[in-house]
Amino acid sequence: MSDTTMTEEKPKKKIGMAKPPLPAWMDYGVLPLVNILFALFISGIIIWLIGINPFEALEWLIIGSLGGSYELGYTLYYTTNFIFTGLAVAIAFHANLFNIGGEGQAYIGGLGVGLLILAVDQYLPFWMILPLAIMASAAFGAAWASVPAYLQAYRGSHIVITTIMFNFIASALMTYLLVDVMRGKGQMSPESREFAEAGHLPFMHEFMANFGFDLASTPLNVTFFWALTCCVFLWLFIWRTRWGYELRSVGANEPAAVYAGVNPRRIVMMAMLISGGLAGFVGMNEIMGVHHKILLNFVSGYGFTGIAVSLMGRNHPVGIILASLLFGILYQGGAELAFEYSEFTREMVVTIQGLIILFCGALAYMTKPFVANIYYAITLSKNGKEA
Repeated sequence: MSDTTMTEEKPKKKIGMAKPPLPAWMDYGVLPLVNILFALFISGIIIWLIGINPFEALEWLIIGSLGGSYELGYTLYYTTNFIFTGLAVAIAFHANLFNIGGEGQAYIGGLGVGLLILAVDQYLPFWMILPLAIMASAAFGAAWASVPAYLQAYRGSHIVITTIMFNFIASALMTYLLVDVMRGKGQMSPESREFAEAGHLPFMHEFMANFGFDLASTPLNVTFFWALTCCVFLWLFIWRTRWGYELRSVGANEPAAVYAGVNPRRIVMMAMLISGGLAGFVGMNEIMGVHHKILLNFVSGYGFTGIAVSLMGRNHPVGIILASLLFGILYQGGAELAFEYSEFTREMVVTIQGLIILFCGALAYMTKPFVANIYYAITLSKNGKEA
């Protein structure tokens, strides 16, 4: 009998190749689109349940927001404010800060630009007032954000708590100033006097008439161009400057950033000051571009909607522009829908917005496995044919 021992070979485990991560265009483009379609599908079911044909509702939503220069003007007017507040939330997110004080910062930014114009509109021409107004709205918005920023950086107070408290303080301050300080004698409405012509931003229909375009009269004004310019500046700042790199490093891994010599307190202050300044531009759009006087409640929830815009846009300026346009369509198209169908109330628009926020925010990656499986199946099929 042979002493040779037979060794049994253990079955080898089949190790599959790890799937590569989804490309950026899938994660930042296709995935949000799929989430929006899911939200619209659920919205369609709700609209059908209240007795409205969802396809007709979608048609009215598109026509009411994009059907002509009048509808498009209102849509882009809302879009402008959403871009500012979306950018304000985004830069704070990149520093791992949750700034939900955009309402108050926009409010105080409007106060700043209004006070400036009231002081100089009788003496300076428009071309001198405009840069001062930009600086005033940014400075007042940044100043209002600086206190929560300081409390977070040097006292450990949570930025969410302090910024939301400052929204209420801003509202109370504006009410006091307009009711007890700035209201004229014998005037019932709590508002300032109307600005002189030099303190008005040109409306878009007036501006484009110089180039031969005949547009309908809407609140859309040239602040829209400034909003797009801010998107470019913010992209350059975050991804093409040393300060932006330090800001992102603190947001991604603060201990590692500290080890590399970055001061997180300075980053918190910087991020919040820029965030407050961007939110302050809402005040410039509303006070200098539309109402031409300081008045109450001109913010209208833009600060809170900016949170959803930033989440939907993945905190990137391009995504924020697209998300702002979507919410502008919902605002304007929803108003037209409410006018066309008595069953469709303003609360329904809020419901649709909430569903979009739910799917693109809290459930942002719920559909990712489904989308990834389809992408990998198409990729493998394509590679197999090429082989």
